[in-house]
Amino acid sequence: REREMGNKEKAKERREKRLQEIRFQMTVPYSDNQRPVRRKTGVELQVEVQMWWSKETVAVVTGGNRGIGFEICRQLALHGLTVILTSRDSSAGVESIKSLEEGGLCVVYHQLDVVDHSSINQFVEWLRENYGGLDILVNNAGVNFNLGSDNSVENAHKVIETNYYGIKNMIEATLPLMKPSLVGARIVNVSSRLGRLNGRRNRISNVALREELSDVESLTDELIDRTVSTFLQQVEDGTWTTSGWPQVYTDYSVSKLAVNAYTRLMARKLSERPEGQKIYINCYCPGWVKTALTGYAGNNTVEEGADTGVWLALLSVQTFMGKFCAERREINF
Repeated sequence: REREMGNKEKAKERREKRLQEIRFQMTVPYSDNQRPVRRKTGVELQVEVQMWWSKETVAVVTGGNRGIGFEICRQLALHGLTVILTSRDSSAGVESIKSLEEGGLCVVYHQLDVVDHSSINQFVEWLRENYGGLDILVNNAGVNFNLGSDNSVENAHKVIETNYYGIKNMIEATLPLMKPSLVGARIVNVSSRLGRLNGRRNRISNVALREELSDVESLTDELIDRTVSTFLQQVEDGTWTTSGWPQVYTDYSVSKLAVNAYTRLMARKLSERPEGQKIYINCYCPGWVKTALTGYAGNNTVEEGADTGVWLALLSVQTFMGKFCAERREINF
């Protein structure tokens, strides 16, 4: 019992240390990520800091009506980008826009359901006609039906469809609309440490599958799709409990495992694009955030949860590609 208490204390210390890191990182100004532009004025060399983005930079955020998605929209709008907030529920989306407008921010709304192909097609057509494309895509829309120690998989199909296939649908639909630029377009996938391949806790125990998913060079869409299909089949026939899947938040963890693998796969494919047409894709874990998704049981504020996502979207010298991040740093898959 004493050892258990000691472990809890250590976990608490680690968590507090991580939160302190996040709070410190959030004080680092974005100007540190911007390119210095040198201009000669007389004999003096003047250094100006120039942001790569402007009002012309278009950022699309899925599931932006509440929680982390809403906060990402708010922070991007504060930085002066054109932000398109999307949500499945129109009335919730319109309310969110009103709330941002009351805070003096200008954000555009459009309905979007990431699991409905006709909704995605309508959105993409509207985006093309009105903005000519996009520069940043933040895939935030996600669902979770397990709170606390519950671990039901009755909604597994919906969780996989929204959290994994929803992201895949959005990336496939918007890739042709990503605007070419010298700094490159950005895709940020909101993921979770719960989906880590090699985490100490909650990883899949099938070593062969873990090794297959770890090998970036041989990763394929088929392998990732087959992994989630196998899981869903085992949910159907009741064998999932003994098949080595994560032990808590099982369906959510599997969906995020798939997101992480898909991020690495897309990074490999996109890395071959020529200069001027680069698209940088990464995923990140916002931490355990106080939102409806966690039943407001998290440790982090939404500001802290959104911070790394916005940082990845706005880095001017983009060195991250196919990485998993948290607290503005790379972490292990």
